[in-house]
Amino acid sequence: MKKRTIKKRALVTTTLLLLAGQAVATSQALAADEAASEPVTIRYLSSRGQISIPEIAQAKGWLEEKGVTLESEGFSQGGPESLFAMASGSIDIAGAATSATINAIANGADNVGIMASSGVNEEVNSRFYVLENSPIKQPSDLIGKTIAVNTLGAHLDYVVREYLRQNDIPYNAVRLVTVPGPQLGQTLRSGQVDVAAVGAWQTVFAGQLEEGGGVRSLFSDYELLGDITLSPYSMERDFVEQHPEAVRALVTQSGRAANWVRDNPEKARSLIAELLAKRNENAQLAEHWAGFGVRDSAQLSEHDVQYWLDVLEREGTLTAGQLSVGDVVTNAYNDAASIELGGGVEQ
Repeated sequence: MKKRTIKKRALVTTTLLLLAGQAVATSQALAADEAASEPVTIRYLSSRGQISIPEIAQAKGWLEEKGVTLESEGFSQGGPESLFAMASGSIDIAGAATSATINAIANGADNVGIMASSGVNEEVNSRFYVLENSPIKQPSDLIGKTIAVNTLGAHLDYVVREYLRQNDIPYNAVRLVTVPGPQLGQTLRSGQVDVAAVGAWQTVFAGQLEEGGGVRSLFSDYELLGDITLSPYSMERDFVEQHPEAVRALVTQSGRAANWVRDNPEKARSLIAELLAKRNENAQLAEHWAGFGVRDSAQLSEHDVQYWLDVLEREGTLTAGQLSVGDVVTNAYNDAASIELGGGVEQ
C-alpha cells in the first residue's frame, strides 16, 4: 500500500511540474506575442522634394495596421549623412547608395540592407545634364569641367568614376561639387557648373529642368549599369534583432506600396503632391515624378550588390572577398520576396 501511495505522489508531482512548465512556456509565448504587437516607432530623415516608399506605405495606413509608425527627424542631403545619423543613434533607418552602404559595413558598421529605396531602369534613371549649347559632346570634353552631384561618396559620385574609368579618363580630371536637388537647374543655367547630375530618385528635378528647355542629357546611369537597385534601406542589426516583426511589417508593407505606386502612377502623383504640400513644399513637383525604379515588392538582388563589390575591390577600397552579398543585404524580412539572399539576423 505504501509503494502505491509513493508512486501516485510521484506521478502527481511529475504531472504538476509538466503543467507548470507548460504554463511558463505559454506565458512566455504570450509575452512575446504582446511584445511583437507593441507599437514601434522608426525614425528617419526625409529628403526635400521627395517622398519615399515607406512614407507612401504610412500614408496608405498600411504601417499603422501593423503597429509601426514612421517619425521624421528632419532632412538629409544624401545617403552618407543618413548613415552617419543612424550610426550616432539619431535615426533607425537610412537610405544610401549601395557603394556608401558597403563602405559603411566595411568600416565596421553592423548594418544590413533590408529593401530597395530607389533603383534604375529604362524609364527611371539618373541623368547628367548639360546646356543645349554646351561644348561638352563626348566623354573627353569633361576634362577640367565641374559636375554637380547631391553628395560625395554616394551613387552619383561613383557613377562619374565608372563613366570616366570606362572612357580612360582619370577621376581627378573633373571637379565634383555638391548642390541640393532644388538648386540644380539654377546652378546649371547660371553657368556655376558645367554638368548637373540628377539622381533617379530626383526625377521631379529632372522634369523641371527638361520642362524649362535648353538642356540635354549627356549620359545616364542606365547606360552604364542597366537595371539595378541604386540604394537600399539599411538598419543596424541590433535594431532588427530587437524588433524583427516591426521590420518585417515595414519592409513587406513598403513593398506593397512600391507595387501600388507602379500600378497606379496618377494616384501616386496625387498622393505625393498631397504629402509635399503637408510639408510646405512645392506640390507641383509631383507632376514630374517618374517612379521609384525598384523591382517588384522592393526586393533586392545579388547584382545590386555584387556589381559594387567588384568596383570597390578593383579600386582597392575592399580586399578580394572581404564582403559578400549576404554581408550587405537580405530579403529575409520581405514576405513577398522571391529572391533569396541570406544575410538576415538570426532569431
